[in-house]
Formats: sequence, structure tokens, C-alpha cells
Amino acid sequence: MANHWYEVGIRIYLTGRVSVEINGNVVVPERQFRGKQGRLVFAYLVCERARPVSREELAAVVWPENPSDGWEGALSSLTSKLAALLSTDVLKAQGVSFNRGFGQFQILLPADVWIDLEAGNSALDRAESVLRSGEAGSALGPATVAASIARRPFLPGLNGFWQDSQRRKLERQLLRALDCLYEMQVFRGETELAVETAMEVVVLDPYRERTQRFLMEAYAANGNKAKAVGVYHDFRRPLADDLGTEPSSETETLYLKLLD
Repeated sequence: MANHWYEVGIRIYLTGRVSVEINGNVVVPERQFRGKQGRLVFAYLVCERARPVSREELAAVVWPENPSDGWEGALSSLTSKLAALLSTDVLKAQGVSFNRGFGQFQILLPADVWIDLEAGNSALDRAESVLRSGEAGSALGPATVAASIARRPFLPGLNGFWQDSQRRKLERQLLRALDCLYEMQVFRGETELAVETAMEVVVLDPYRERTQRFLMEAYAANGNKAKAVGVYHDFRRPLADDLGTEPSSETETLYLKLLD
């Protein structure tokens, strides 16, 4: 399978440092956006590029807690700055344009544009697909890409319903990508790496039983049954104290198997 995401001319990064690249060269670095709100407007319009976005909708994203009386002027300033950034000849040559009119905004991008958020989702789908087809060894590349993108911060310093929703999606993407990496590592007999991967997921979500079982199995495969049993007890105590429940029957079965 060709790695098409390496071959795209224009790449847009919305995680980590917001920027636009063409053929590996940064043409719009993060510092050129108008602060945090400028990056937010750009990110939202890129994600919603398939349709025009009304100024009221965009204002609700930028100022989720009731915009001030001067929000129309402030939004006009933000979008004017963005329009100027996207109107350079080098971007126009790539098919990039910014439409403004009738109180609506839309960023138009070429069909083959590479956007990190979307690339991460696509890579995760490929990783899970090859695992389902029994080709665990082929999951390394796409799972690594998905995990790398999901680890990056998303619009730090900005809080709101849309930003929070995107962060939750990235958290779920990271958990699923790490699951893929774990299965690939087990398949290849890389038990120490499997332990490290499972431990990373436990830190992200300590009440996720599937990961606790992964960690137990990884320790056992690495020849450390005592650690595997310890994982069970370390999980069972907070589960009872914090949630008032017990491990599932599947986890109990694994624990008893380890004792045998």
C-alpha cells in the first residue's frame, strides 16, 4: 500500500504548532496567526470546510460564554487577518481560498490536502483494519502515526465546547492507537515494549479494564507473574474504593489463570 500521506503537497497542522506547509516548507507559521483566537478560527473553518459557516456559529465557537457587544467587529478583524494570510500567491497556486460574504465564511482547500487530525483518524482505521485481517505486523506504521498525532496538544490555552470535543476525540484516538501498538508488539514477541505501551494507557485511563488485562498479560508474557498479579490487586482496590464495584468476570478469570 502506498504511503500517500507522504506525497501530498500541502499539509495543515492543527495539533501542536498550527501551521501550513507546502512541499515540506512552512508557508504560514503559527506566529502569523492572530493569537490563540486566530488559530481557533482557522482550525474550525478547516474542519468545517465542506460548508459555509455563519458568523453567529463562528462567534459561538470563539466566545462560548456570551460574546461581548463588540463581537461583530472583533470577528471581522479575525477573519480579515486570516483572509490576508491565505491570499498569498503560493497558497492560491495550491487551490487555497477564503470566501467571505453574506455573513458566512468558508475555507476552500484542494481535494488532496493533508490535515493532521484527519490523517490520524485514517491511520487509525488502517491500523485496526490490518489487525482485524490478522496482519498484526503491518499495524506498526499507521498505529504509530495515529498515536503521534493524538499525543500533540490541541489549541492549548483555549477552552470551549468545540475544543474540548476535539481533545476528547484525540484522547480516544490515542487509546485505540496504543491498543493497536500493544497487539502488534505481542504478535512480534516484543513483551517489554508491550508492557510499556500498556502502562502508558493505564496512566491515561486507570479504570479501563481492557488495558489492565493487557498489562497483566504483558507482564506474564515477559516472565513476571508476580507483577501481573500485582496489577490486578492495584486495580481492584481503587475500583472498590472509588466506584464501589469489582473487576469483571473476564478480569477475574485472567487473575485466577495467573495464580495457576
